[in-house]
Amino acid sequence: MIQVSEFRKTYGRTVAVDGIRFEVGAGQVVGLIGPNGAGKTTTMRALAGIIPPTAGRLVVDGHDVVREPLAAKRQLAFVPDDPALFEALTVWEHLEFTAAAYRIRDFEPPACRLLQQFELEAKRNAIGQELSRGMRQKVAMACAFLQSPAAMLFDEPLTGLDPAGIRTIKRMIREQAERGVAVMVSSHLLPLVEDLCTHLLLLHHGRVRFSGTVAEARQTLAGATGQASLEDVFFQIMRDQDAT
Repeated sequence: MIQVSEFRKTYGRTVAVDGIRFEVGAGQVVGLIGPNGAGKTTTMRALAGIIPPTAGRLVVDGHDVVREPLAAKRQLAFVPDDPALFEALTVWEHLEFTAAAYRIRDFEPPACRLLQQFELEAKRNAIGQELSRGMRQKVAMACAFLQSPAAMLFDEPLTGLDPAGIRTIKRMIREQAERGVAVMVSSHLLPLVEDLCTHLLLLHHGRVRFSGTVAEARQTLAGATGQASLEDVFFQIMRDQDAT
């Protein structure tokens, strides 16, 4: 569902992402991890068509993000770490706008279910500027799930969420994967990645340092028993890279 080949992004002389390649298949939940400045958000924003690649190819559900931007975006939902809502639109109007933009027919029943699932019913008529960060996060996620895309990108999805919201988003991401949606989750919360993700993509200095299943990461990088936590694996990779 997601294919990235030799993706490179530079800002002047600064190299943010240095020729990476990876794939995310249907039903996979890939944890995108790495230290600050590793290129995680840049990669997600390029896949979402927000910033252009300097070089390389990014494909979503068979559509080249640069050559077929509208077709690619119709199959992708992206929730950034701090969603910017329309200040003057209500929560319900955000769902209406999403339905119109993505040409979703009969959107009202699923939109009502999403309001209930994210505990937004009481905020249905609240405008964007009145919402807390956690509420904005829930609205953005509700709009993303309403799209029913082929691929979903979440950048720090649990920021600002209460425990009930955290449980809801984890459950809904798992349900999307079971439906065959390709999911990428970028997070510094390694326990979340360990609990939720099937695969791991670790970036460091704009390059891929590991790509594979979480079990493979443990077995390959933490010894034959594979008993180390993802946090142990992460810091071992960082030490190995700093030593080379």
